[in-house]
Amino acid sequence: MIARYTRPEMGAIWSDENKYRCWLRVEQAASDTLAAAGIVPKEAAKAIREKGNFSVARINEIEAEVRHDVIAFTTAVAEHIGPESRWLHYGLTSTDVVDTAQALQVLEASKIIRNGIMQLTDVLRTRALEFKHTPMIGRTHGVHAEPTTFGLKLLVWYSEMQRNLARFDAAAEDMRIGKLSGAVGTFGHLKPEYEESICAELGLKPALVATQVVQRDRHAAYLGALAVLASTLDKIATEIRHLQRTEVREAEEFFSEKQKGSSAMPHKRNPITCEQISGLARVVRSNSQAALENVALWHERDISHSSAERVILPDSTILADYLLHKTTGLIAKLFVYPVRMLKNMESTGGLIFSGQLLLDLAEAGMSREDAYKLVQTHAMRAWKEDLVFRDEVKKVPEITKLLSPEKLDRAFDYKRQLANVDAIFKRVLA
Repeated sequence: MIARYTRPEMGAIWSDENKYRCWLRVEQAASDTLAAAGIVPKEAAKAIREKGNFSVARINEIEAEVRHDVIAFTTAVAEHIGPESRWLHYGLTSTDVVDTAQALQVLEASKIIRNGIMQLTDVLRTRALEFKHTPMIGRTHGVHAEPTTFGLKLLVWYSEMQRNLARFDAAAEDMRIGKLSGAVGTFGHLKPEYEESICAELGLKPALVATQVVQRDRHAAYLGALAVLASTLDKIATEIRHLQRTEVREAEEFFSEKQKGSSAMPHKRNPITCEQISGLARVVRSNSQAALENVALWHERDISHSSAERVILPDSTILADYLLHKTTGLIAKLFVYPVRMLKNMESTGGLIFSGQLLLDLAEAGMSREDAYKLVQTHAMRAWKEDLVFRDEVKKVPEITKLLSPEKLDRAFDYKRQLANVDAIFKRVLA
């Protein structure tokens, strides 16, 4: 399923071809730096730069015999270089190449994901402004609470995506790290300044200190940021699924004229995109758990993290890209029904203004305790007997003697409670 939906540019990053190209970039940068330092002959570095090449098929063929991917890689590359290949991989250990190259892949993937975050953020902002003053009922515990606007709902998601962007940028920057300090991180065969030069050539920062591997707290934070991002997308999709329920019908994901929702029920218009988003977000979250387990390795290194990362890094970045793409389309083409929103908001006969009536009575001189009891009594009666609460309170002497007809009408004016919407938007979008 993931392969089916992978967009070409993201899938290509995690291909064997690109992985080995990144490995070769590290090897060539290392040779160039060591040649400049007078350690590797310049003609050897030139040969490694100009002749270094491979085929994935040949690497796989060698690996089937030696059962070591980096040795298979260096052997295949050496076949293209010739005698100067004895300087290939000089002073390096396998993970110097693998971890540093992996950072290059993550850097490529992060650019695509960041672009996806920005696209979704732009769409959320646009639609939030579109429905800035579209009133609807706010719900707590799934029950009608007080009025809000659909624009505010979208603005909450926009603001959350801004935080996701900040978290992701920080996590991606922490992954922009290289490491070429040898088998246990002591620079036993090279010098720290060589690592700095190699990393600079690759657009990376050197790890300040390492074992044989870059420490996996970085990877856990990166996959954690993707998990939080996916959870936000799940949150958006879940809300739209609720709004699309037949009893609610306030918003609905796009449904084309030729689309069909059920093999048995021709009337069905199901939130399938939302459900895909919610389902796949669970996979991203579960991958972050594996990344957390990878933090604890034996001593200076074991490879228990390696096999997991071959799955969780490609899958999580591919899924993040896919989920962002799907959510952006979901919001951009979302059907919104303001008339239904207004109808639902008015469906309880004014019960949702009980809090405002309570405040108005307290302001008029009634104790809060008495006001609460009085309003609740009539609210519960209206709820139970399916009465219009707005009309019923106009018959209560204890209320009408404190509040004029004009003040009572104002207690049930949703525009009064939404007077600060512009201020909220200004605060968020400033």
